[in-house]
Amino acid sequence: MPLPPLLPRLSPTPPPLRAGDRGNAALLSPGRRRRPALLAVVRAKRKDEASFTDRILDYIEGGPKLRRWYGAPDLLPKDGGAEDEEDESQVDIEEPRDAMLVTNGDSEVGQMVILALILKRARTKALVKDKRTTEEAFGTYVECMVGDMEDKSFTKKALSGVRAVICPADDGFFSELTDLKGVQHIVLLSQLAVYRNSGGLQAIMNSKLKKLAERDEEVVLASGIPCTIIRTGSLQSTPGGERGFDFTEGIATKGRISKEDAATICVEALDSIPRKTLIFEVANGDEKVRDWKAWFAEQIKREEEIQ
Repeated sequence: MPLPPLLPRLSPTPPPLRAGDRGNAALLSPGRRRRPALLAVVRAKRKDEASFTDRILDYIEGGPKLRRWYGAPDLLPKDGGAEDEEDESQVDIEEPRDAMLVTNGDSEVGQMVILALILKRARTKALVKDKRTTEEAFGTYVECMVGDMEDKSFTKKALSGVRAVICPADDGFFSELTDLKGVQHIVLLSQLAVYRNSGGLQAIMNSKLKKLAERDEEVVLASGIPCTIIRTGSLQSTPGGERGFDFTEGIATKGRISKEDAATICVEALDSIPRKTLIFEVANGDEKVRDWKAWFAEQIKREEEIQ
């Protein structure tokens, strides 16, 4: 059963926009009315500024009826229509590799990653199971795709123009060998340490996820594509940005981390491409990271010295 949209909709008639209203977008799980701190750094600092973020959040709150206010095109028909009639020959046209592909875009962390990418003005593609729900949540800012990655024609279309892939869940996306030709960076959010450390009934419940996580890491490491594997502690539905981090080796087996913070790290890792592989563990802790670009540069340097 697909998750409900991360961002609830307003009434059909949108109220007048006010500067004080822009901080009320629901960016957490359904029922929460709190803007996550992970996005606060990109919002306008003065109330009279109408930043890109403010306009995005206003649009997301209002939905399709506000689309014309910002000049965005209407969505294509959900059933049939131009998209379904797309000439497959267009897939062969070489696109600029500037897109970010988010796998499992229906998941809670996946939706947080998508929103963070939108706010960074990144061209975003997402693999989802419920296309209609995701389009209603994010509109034309995301290219939603539904299909089977074992289908070579669909895989080719999904990866067309993709520079980096973010896998925010242990969904077995890399469990089958996939032609990732042209992809320059893979960011994998892994719960493998958590699954390996579970015992009793929990270990039985996590056995399938453990196998998928192990296979995902194996395939990513063997792909030859520069990759960043983020082994997190247990993912929690708690507000992000309120605590620091702990990168101690072994912390993923016993620590916990906000889903928002995990999504933030995934997006921040995109532009810091290691020469081969960067693997680290993280949970919430006391260490504050004010400059992720500098932090990743330091980790990549250390990793290269070891390799």
